[in-house]
Amino acid sequence: MNTELDNTSGSAGSAAPAMTDLSLVRLMHLASVSLPVGGYAFSHGMEYAIDAGWIRKADQVEHWVREQLYLGLAGTDIPLLRLSMEACVQEDWHELKRINELTLACRETHELTLTDTAMGEALIRLMNSLQMTQPFIKSEPVSFVCLFALAASLWQIPYRAAANGFLWSWLENQIAAATKLVPLGQTQAQQLLVALQPELAAVIEQAEKISEEEIGAGLPALAIASSQHEHMYSRLFRS
Repeated sequence: MNTELDNTSGSAGSAAPAMTDLSLVRLMHLASVSLPVGGYAFSHGMEYAIDAGWIRKADQVEHWVREQLYLGLAGTDIPLLRLSMEACVQEDWHELKRINELTLACRETHELTLTDTAMGEALIRLMNSLQMTQPFIKSEPVSFVCLFALAASLWQIPYRAAANGFLWSWLENQIAAATKLVPLGQTQAQQLLVALQPELAAVIEQAEKISEEEIGAGLPALAIASSQHEHMYSRLFRS
């Protein structure tokens, strides 16, 4: 499959395509936990937060995840996803690379950067194997956010649908991590997913109000948890 970008490849702009059956299936593919990018290996600081006693039960997991959605992803990842998709529509690879640098600069710790670039490296290998056009060189650290945007554009997935898929993939991985670490039962995990699903649209709405100059987030507890995680004696996750 040799997929090329064109000016209707999908973002927040007026050239965004309509969602088709094929683009819906491709979105499910891109957001699937079975996509081999290793998202299951990262807890985004949750493992340390649980070990430190900050999170002990389901309602605390919900609070931790909700805070990250509104105070983290709404101000960083989703606006950056939007900008990346806009660059892809214009085939402006210089701009996409600039946004990639901005995205990596927004990561507050080594482990959060590792999460982003390790998943990005896995996705770029997958894209290359599928003969999907991408502008990054082999040794270049690339954010998963920017590559997700590029893959969504190549697969004709509209921006808002891509944003929902990105958030769902992140949310599902967070709840899966909590299921192993708190631990949560399968029923509790599904209850949390159902409770948090309606928040995704609100997160996207909030993110659409964020200009490039406003991109960024301040979550001190997350940064502390992430920086302390790498020093834990025993751990299940890479971050």
